[in-house]
Amino acid sequence: MKPTTLSLAVLMATSALIAPWAAIAQEAPPADVQPEVTDTAAEEPITEVTVKGKFVPNSMRRTAEVVSIMTSEDLKRTGDDSAATALTRVTGLSLVEGRFVYVRGLGERYSSALLNGSPLPSPEPLQRVVPLDLFPSSILSRLSVQKTHSADYWGEFGGGVVDLKTVTTPASPFLSLSVSTGGNTETTGQHAFTHYGSDSDWFGFDDGTRKLPLRLRQAIATGKQVTQGNFTDTELQKIGQDFVNAPLNLIQETDSLPANLSFNVVGGRSFDVAAGELGVIGLVDFSNSWKVRNGIQQTAVNDLDKLAVYDDYDYSTSENNVSLNGLFGLGFRQAKHSVQWTNLFIRNTTKRTQVREGYDGANGEVRRREQSGWYERQLFSTQLNGNSDLTDKLTLNWRASYAQTERDVPYEKSITYGVGLEGRWYHDASRVRNRTDFSELNDKVKSAGASLDYDFSLGEGRDGTLTGGFDILENKRDAWNRQFSYLTPNNTLPTPVQYTRVDFLLSDFNISPDRLVLTEVTGGDGAAAYEGGLFVNAAFAKVDVEVIPLVRVAAGLRFESAKQRITTVNLFTSGTTPTPITPLKEEYLLPSATVTWNFADDMQLRGGISKTIGRPQFRELAPQVYLDPEQDRLFVGNPFLKDTEITNFDARYEWYYDAGQYITAGLFYKDIEKPVEATILDTGSGEGQQSYINAPKATLIGMEFDYKGEFDSPVEGAWFASKKWLVAANYTWTDSEVTAKSGDVVYTAANQGMPTPATNYILDGSRLQGQSEHVANVQFGWNDLEAKSQATLLLTYVSERVSARGKPGYPDYIQEPGAMLDFTYRKGFDAFGQELNFGLEVRNLLGTEYEEYQERNGRVNINNYDIGQSVSVSLSTQF
Repeated sequence: MKPTTLSLAVLMATSALIAPWAAIAQEAPPADVQPEVTDTAAEEPITEVTVKGKFVPNSMRRTAEVVSIMTSEDLKRTGDDSAATALTRVTGLSLVEGRFVYVRGLGERYSSALLNGSPLPSPEPLQRVVPLDLFPSSILSRLSVQKTHSADYWGEFGGGVVDLKTVTTPASPFLSLSVSTGGNTETTGQHAFTHYGSDSDWFGFDDGTRKLPLRLRQAIATGKQVTQGNFTDTELQKIGQDFVNAPLNLIQETDSLPANLSFNVVGGRSFDVAAGELGVIGLVDFSNSWKVRNGIQQTAVNDLDKLAVYDDYDYSTSENNVSLNGLFGLGFRQAKHSVQWTNLFIRNTTKRTQVREGYDGANGEVRRREQSGWYERQLFSTQLNGNSDLTDKLTLNWRASYAQTERDVPYEKSITYGVGLEGRWYHDASRVRNRTDFSELNDKVKSAGASLDYDFSLGEGRDGTLTGGFDILENKRDAWNRQFSYLTPNNTLPTPVQYTRVDFLLSDFNISPDRLVLTEVTGGDGAAAYEGGLFVNAAFAKVDVEVIPLVRVAAGLRFESAKQRITTVNLFTSGTTPTPITPLKEEYLLPSATVTWNFADDMQLRGGISKTIGRPQFRELAPQVYLDPEQDRLFVGNPFLKDTEITNFDARYEWYYDAGQYITAGLFYKDIEKPVEATILDTGSGEGQQSYINAPKATLIGMEFDYKGEFDSPVEGAWFASKKWLVAANYTWTDSEVTAKSGDVVYTAANQGMPTPATNYILDGSRLQGQSEHVANVQFGWNDLEAKSQATLLLTYVSERVSARGKPGYPDYIQEPGAMLDFTYRKGFDAFGQELNFGLEVRNLLGTEYEEYQERNGRVNINNYDIGQSVSVSLSTQF
């Protein structure tokens, strides 16, 4: 990045702010020009008022900020099944891990997600931001991404804020039904490893098989660690024998996985009541799908001037994902008042099985690991939103919400085998180990806010709105993890038993004081549980006014007072009291301003500047070790993290040359103090742990281009005549630079918060974690109203990005998303007197693979696997 980047950004913003005033000054008439006076007394003077911006869409006219919007029509055309995948079609957005949205190259911690304006909790242990794959597109009426900050939004803002709008009460009654099925070339009909689980797993609910055993619950209630010395041999034997065995431990092979299936029902209507109109809407959405990943996992070791492979594993993972979603809403409207009550329930369950075999560098031998797990994620949200016209000029807007997420992981199983006699696998419960983990996470968010809008006029058709309001937020989280192993005292497990099948190995007969003894290996002194809290009180004021003809200014100031705390919890009555973690207490004044110059009927120029912040997430602060099954990587928090402060500059040109068609081009720059970056800690083994640090400083600069056009077919012929063609494209170029000079320091958990040279972890001038230089989307298709058909090709490209900082002396982890080509087709037809709609979706036509690697004079594949091509067909109708 050039040394003049900051000056370029300041020039960019100030030019956008000054240009309209200069233009108005240039258009002013000479002072000596006098108005012409007519000699007809009866003639009324006629004042000609020039109205510009009439071709700017209402959604863009209403906002003074830089915003990207996806309507319900856009969602139908792309055919994306969740908010996460739909947002990848928006300029400058990319998807990480299939769940988290990166805006303008900044990680999910810099982008907040709101549901109807209210914040949501997250069921993810590693995130405070809710994963957007939880939200099916069927419940959404609109998605918007605001990329410039305004005072009425929360101060945690870096890349942008995503606001999900749910479907609301309808103007006319309807009932819509849809069903779909599909598969994937890597999964459907293919070989896979699975485990039985419980009888009701297909529906996403456990039938009680995985419930925490009674004797174990009673032992935990004593506050003692479940080990010898705290419990008798007989007590440990009975507790160990209570653990579920074959249904969860025994990995099975299947030659053919079933197809995916989903259905959706949504309906609603409105009623005239004495005081106004009452509307109701309900939705139920269910899906059951499979995903298989067959890939390679490696770790690296330095070998002179190059990287060499240390661990080298092949693995096969199968996941059965079941989701059940429901929405119920009530709305009341009358002339001057409206109230909307929205209730949302989302449940997502993953049944995961993995087998991994390969060379283990730390032990110098080939090993096999089998894992099984059941991951329940559940979200419930209830919201009240309303507005009232108190007078012709004064409007009250208010909202209140409560949301809770839960993550329950019972019986997360893992067993490792070594190669023994005649090349057979063995498990001795000593040199190679087994684990059974139980964990829970609960996250609750209460929030409320209100604002008063006062409309005023400056004359000459220039209007404005003065807004003042407040927001409050209380976010509480608690999480715990209990870990158990069957260990053998003094290596007394008989050799023949070591070679038996796992359900025989862990049978009641072998769980005894002289063979296998259940031992709790949960960390003490606050290493396995924590409680977190974030409390924010905010007040804001802003004005949105046309200060001079055709020039609109939206400026505001937000005050936020916040306290964020993490408290480690000792699960055992014995042991030391955990070291207190100093809470983060901060107060901020956050100014923002955006100027819009509507210099033509169909064109406008925006420029903005703002100050915002980013807060560390709970899991980034909590000093507990956690295994993420998605990345198969250990994570540990850093309690010494601090808030990030961001200064944002934006400018964008917009040309709406026809209805629903536009060209936009923009520039942006961000100056970031203490950005949070993921790094790999050296733990003495090849595996390492991923943790977090505050880098000293970073800058980010970029440009965006967005185009959408519709046109009649240039080709003659009956098939072409009725089609309206669509071309849409967007591109974002981003460059970033992390600063780590000599004398700069970071504070790590591994070094107990003592200052450590930043250059040990960060290469000066390297890119921000998660930032891709190029992000592009192209859509090409048609819409035929006569034939009731619609087809679209969708191409998405995301260039390589840093997924994590390498441990000291090692290069960064690089992820290469590449290009994804999708095709969607919709066709309406009549059958049995009812109009039906057929849908076809084909995903990843190019066969793009998932690639994450380290590279220095040689490449080490951290995680590589085939994604495969997916095909689905659907049928829907509406009454």
